Amino acid sequence: MALSTDKLGRFNPEKPLENRITDIGPRHFWQTFPEVIQKNYGKWAYHDILEPGVLVHVSETGDKVFTVRCGGMRFMTVQLLREICEIADKHCDGFVRFTTRNNIEFLVTNPEKLGALKQDLWSRKFVSGSYKFPIGGTGAGVTNIVHTQGFIHCHTPATDASSMVKAIMDELFGHFTSMDLPAQVRVSMACCLNMCGAVHCSDIALLGYHRKPPVIDHEVIGKVCELPMAIAACPTAAISPAKTEDGLKTVKIKEERCMFCGNCYTMCPALPLADKEGDGVVVLAGGKLSNRISMPKFSKVVVPFLPNNFPRFPEVVGTVRQIIEAYAADANKYERIGDWAARIGWEKFFEKCNLPFSDHLIDDYRLAYDTWRTSTQFKYTDLAWAVSRAADPGLDD
Repeated sequence: MALSTDKLGRFNPEKPLENRITDIGPRHFWQTFPEVIQKNYGKWAYHDILEPGVLVHVSETGDKVFTVRCGGMRFMTVQLLREICEIADKHCDGFVRFTTRNNIEFLVTNPEKLGALKQDLWSRKFVSGSYKFPIGGTGAGVTNIVHTQGFIHCHTPATDASSMVKAIMDELFGHFTSMDLPAQVRVSMACCLNMCGAVHCSDIALLGYHRKPPVIDHEVIGKVCELPMAIAACPTAAISPAKTEDGLKTVKIKEERCMFCGNCYTMCPALPLADKEGDGVVVLAGGKLSNRISMPKFSKVVVPFLPNNFPRFPEVVGTVRQIIEAYAADANKYERIGDWAARIGWEKFFEKCNLPFSDHLIDDYRLAYDTWRTSTQFKYTDLAWAVSRAADPGLDD
């Protein structure tokens, strides 16, 4: 709560409640809505995808809103943000919105404005020749890749996020600007096991992976770190206090317990985790959040390790393309990657994607059976079983 002030911005101790500001947080969301959205709030009848990246929402009142979705990036320069605002001022009365997958959405109310907006967006390019605001990411295509911080803004990554996402989207650009796949494909990328990119439930997921425990700098750890905090930060109790031969306070790590999360390095810079040879990328596939057709699924590991070959990651990019091409050639319409793999069998999935299989890739996760039983599919199945058992008690045998 801000202190009350007079008209000149000075605090008046005799009238402490005068001109008091009680809310200094973000503006109310209603103020960010265009007039047509405010007018039709709660009245939308349906929406449709007119073409890749272009949607129309139709209200019960007959009003229409056309949305143009452009691929954005997690990290943007001030210069690019100013250009986005310029486009919004020019075509959309100053309104623009961002989606959770880093897309930029411009909203207009008539087809004439829509054509001018699309032409303007496709005309803008970076100096290298790539599009600044590519239109796409809707329907049965590759959506924009949501990713984590990477080397730009994180201290525990096993790989870089931004450069890998750029390399992959360059390869999959045709699938982003079209709707030529059986269903949508969500690709996500996290640069370490802490997964602030939530890649555990994506059609294709890329995960930076540390394979070696932290290196202990015994000479300085006792001088720069609070050892109890570094020890307590470990979720698997792999770190314990110790002393060097010279009697200096330090720690020791039980390597078989370490899960390479980097929590200790967060608390103590003398426990670095990054390793050029040990760090790499894991590829997962088959996850989704949607209840449609089948219940939500966790991603499964399909490639346990790929090297960090900066800056274009040819092995990672090639593997992602292999999976998508095999999926596009064999899946049924509306079938997500996990649904396709479940239908043909995971053995066939590895065969069709030309991926090597080992027994280490067998999914043996069994810790959440009770919490899984929350989807519409499980509720329907339980009800059907109860009805069948009531009709024929012999089913229990």
